[in-house]
Amino acid sequence: MMRLAVRTLRHRKSGFIATFIAVVFGTAIVMACGGLMETGIRSNVEPERLAATSLVVTGKQSHHRPGVEDPTPLTERVGVPIDLLAKIRSTEGVSSAVGDYTFTAVGPAVAEGHNWSSAALAPYELSSGKAPRFGQVVVSSGKVGEQLTLLINGEPKTFTISGIAPRAASHAFFSDRDAAQLVRNPSRFADVGVLVAPGTDLSAVKDRLEEVDGNLTVRAGVDRGLAEHPDAESHRTALIAIAGSFGGIATMTMMFVVASTLALAAQHRQREFALLRGIGTTPGQVRRMILGEALMVSLPAVVLGCLPGIFLGGFLFDQLSSHGVASPVIEFSQGWIPFAAGAGAAVLAAVGAALIAARKSAKIKPVEALVEASLQRKWFSWIRLLFGLLFLGGGMALLIVTATVMSGPLAASTAGPSILCWAIGVALLGPFWSKLVLGIWRWPVQALTRVNGRLAIRNLSARSVALSAAAMPVMLAVGISTANLYMQTTQVHASSEAFTRDLRADAVLVSEAGLSPTVLSQVREVPGVASASAFVRSMGAVDDPRKAPFDEDGAPIIGVDAQGAEGTAPVRLTSGSLAGLTGATAAIPEYMAQKTGRGVGSEITMTLGDGTTTRLRVVATFAAERGYETIILPASLVVAHTTDGLTKQILVRAAPGADVRPGLAELAAAHPGVQVADRSTLVASNVEDLQTQAWINYMLVGMLIAYTAVSVVNTLVSTTLRRRREFALQRLTGSTRFQVLRMLTTESALVTLTGVTLGTAVALACLLPFSAKVANDALPTGPIWIYLVVVGAAALLTFASTLIPATTTLRHAPTQPTYND
Repeated sequence: MMRLAVRTLRHRKSGFIATFIAVVFGTAIVMACGGLMETGIRSNVEPERLAATSLVVTGKQSHHRPGVEDPTPLTERVGVPIDLLAKIRSTEGVSSAVGDYTFTAVGPAVAEGHNWSSAALAPYELSSGKAPRFGQVVVSSGKVGEQLTLLINGEPKTFTISGIAPRAASHAFFSDRDAAQLVRNPSRFADVGVLVAPGTDLSAVKDRLEEVDGNLTVRAGVDRGLAEHPDAESHRTALIAIAGSFGGIATMTMMFVVASTLALAAQHRQREFALLRGIGTTPGQVRRMILGEALMVSLPAVVLGCLPGIFLGGFLFDQLSSHGVASPVIEFSQGWIPFAAGAGAAVLAAVGAALIAARKSAKIKPVEALVEASLQRKWFSWIRLLFGLLFLGGGMALLIVTATVMSGPLAASTAGPSILCWAIGVALLGPFWSKLVLGIWRWPVQALTRVNGRLAIRNLSARSVALSAAAMPVMLAVGISTANLYMQTTQVHASSEAFTRDLRADAVLVSEAGLSPTVLSQVREVPGVASASAFVRSMGAVDDPRKAPFDEDGAPIIGVDAQGAEGTAPVRLTSGSLAGLTGATAAIPEYMAQKTGRGVGSEITMTLGDGTTTRLRVVATFAAERGYETIILPASLVVAHTTDGLTKQILVRAAPGADVRPGLAELAAAHPGVQVADRSTLVASNVEDLQTQAWINYMLVGMLIAYTAVSVVNTLVSTTLRRRREFALQRLTGSTRFQVLRMLTTESALVTLTGVTLGTAVALACLLPFSAKVANDALPTGPIWIYLVVVGAAALLTFASTLIPATTTLRHAPTQPTYND
């Protein structure tokens, strides 16, 4: 039977091209996602500034909340208390240890400042000059003795260049005394570099260092680079989550597409299987032949799909890095595991589809097979019904959870998977849904197209299985793309609305290098300014034994200054006042106060972004949209526990009728790096993460749409070519080529309408409960052109994939033999 399978492939190449293409693209997509997953897990960052160290000690970047199993990631650099340096040095096996101060210092070819003693951890050596003393600096370029002005803590400071270290690109090294004064939190080192004697057991030293303090993390090998780039650690989680969620959807989609493509190819060969059964071929032989064909098609396709998979994975990682989702310092990794995942999923899909197709083809009796081959009607089986109802039930369960349990952005965690459940459930029971939708569209289509419409409708009604096979890929493309795209637009719009609803600032001063505390007092003196406040963002965790409305990712924190009722804080107070927002105080959402029983005058315990735990007295409560709650803290408290310790934004509210922009522009001109922007800058920064997430989703969903488009083209081209005998018969009975094409045009319209209708229903089953919870609106938010583009693309693919091969086929005389039928 394997010899027969080889001959079948030789003479029926076109019948297996669709499966081959589906496996190639499916392997590439799954392999690329596997590469992203491996890159996130490994997070290899080659150390540069800490390259000479044996081990690097950092603070633990996570926090365990009482009663919460999963740790909350800490987004700010935790650091190492300076009083632990002596204990680290005295640990057995440690020959020396050097603490590193790291702070923002912006100037020509400089972005970061350090203490000179930490230069030995690279090591950075001087090519000229000498080590810095008080008021001096070592940089990578320039001339010894020159003056260099740097922005540090928002203020310009001038230093004398004492030495040049060419390898220390973008770094500036100050005397240890200067560095301790310039860093915002001198009580903590950013990290501690540890050196051990040659031949020392590093793992043993590592274990002993971790016992020094429970809040320390000791890094070895390539992980030392993560200490230099703490943002890479937070990006690691995001990269793994994106690769895992999208990889799962891509794998399921690939298996569905490959299985449907191979099943369609086997379905078109029922006459051939009937003849084989009629001449005495056993069911087992038919099964082995079909399985052999599937393996001979899928294995070369898997090998071929590896090459684009490598390039696709690298391309996706570069795009994620350039948009701030993945850290650009991480090395892209794609070993044998992603290859095994992509190859295994593709081969498994092909083999599984082959076994299902073979079971039906081998089980049927020869006479029944000949009847079935002439017109395919049978599709129902109890297994198909069972799995179809299971997936539909799963979609319904996720819909109910989304509508009743989830709130705000968290609704996406259940709404997203529901798309695939609905789509697969509808596809498994496709002929039933296709006939139902056809019954709705048949009358208007028939009224518009008359004779050709009646013929097309009768064809599709008699060939309900073929209609389903053609419409389901369209449904999949329309449903997945519409749901995912409108989920993003709805979430971004809802977040913007929740923020801007209470935003009262008329202008904002911005500086990436930080704003000096003196700038705030100068802003308040500008004529026409009614109120001004520092504005700082961070993340923390509410350590309350009673559940607060925040998940394991932590609680968003906004830092503002104490202010009256006419201040700039973007909140609507329901009780208390922000006038007392000083020291260890907080304002919390009204919903949180009701749920935890913590109103004005009570206390809450919070862990701030750098791991510092503090007790806060509640001075006010405010209204907040569910899912978009924040904690309001004093700006001075928040900024003291951020990585850079910088205030980068000042909110300004003008008095009625006053124009403060000229005065603010004059003030900004006197401070290097300071710019004046309008409130749209605040809105943009508030949804920056969501916009980035939306862009990622657009890119990844676009890739899935392209893959399902391949399925649409494969299915429709294969189905159309299969009908050559039917077209020839129509022409022999008097139909012209133009009449046949008009009939196929009407059929394409019906296939498009069926697929779009079912796809829209699948998308709405996800979007309606999601929109109700996220935006408090029954309908999703977003431009209508997104839906029109999706529908237009689906229609274009359907018509092109049907009419182009049909036109090619109709060029031949109807009496010309079609041996491959």
